[in-house]
Amino acid sequence: MITTKALFASEELDDRSLEFLSQALEQNNLPGFDYLEYKKAITALLAINQGDLAAAHQNAFATASVMGLTKAKLLETAAYYRNLLEREKAKFDEALETQTKQRVHSKTADINRLQDQIARHQAEINRLQEEIVQYTDRKQAAETSLQQEQEKLHKTHGNFEKTHAALLRQLDRDIEQIHQYLPNQQ
Repeated sequence: MITTKALFASEELDDRSLEFLSQALEQNNLPGFDYLEYKKAITALLAINQGDLAAAHQNAFATASVMGLTKAKLLETAAYYRNLLEREKAKFDEALETQTKQRVHSKTADINRLQDQIARHQAEINRLQEEIVQYTDRKQAAETSLQQEQEKLHKTHGNFEKTHAALLRQLDRDIEQIHQYLPNQQ
């Protein structure tokens, strides 16, 4: 038995979509011999006649016409199934739109929210980097000032020590000279 899915199957078709649409056709199959049964008959005859499409159509229609199928009825039922597939597409499109709103639009909103957060954080990072540069400059200026002050103090200390030592030497010489040049008095 040829399934409805097998009637329309080909390698380039999406199996899941084909399964869904085939089920819709099967569930809404009109009673009696119509387009779907005609299509199954052609498919079976093509398998036997190895691809003679004209003969398959003629033989299938000859058999179907015995059961009361006319060309007009065949085209009418084909149009019915075509309209059924169009309604299924409309339902699919509506469901897809709903899914798009739920999945894609919400993700787009998340992406936009995250991008805004990234921009705010980047601005904060830039502000902090500017502060770091300012603090680094101030620290370097303070270190330079500290080094200058230390050098000044070291120089002042050295000068004081040198002067102090010189004064002490002079005082010691003076004391020595006093002892040397002045008589001892009691």
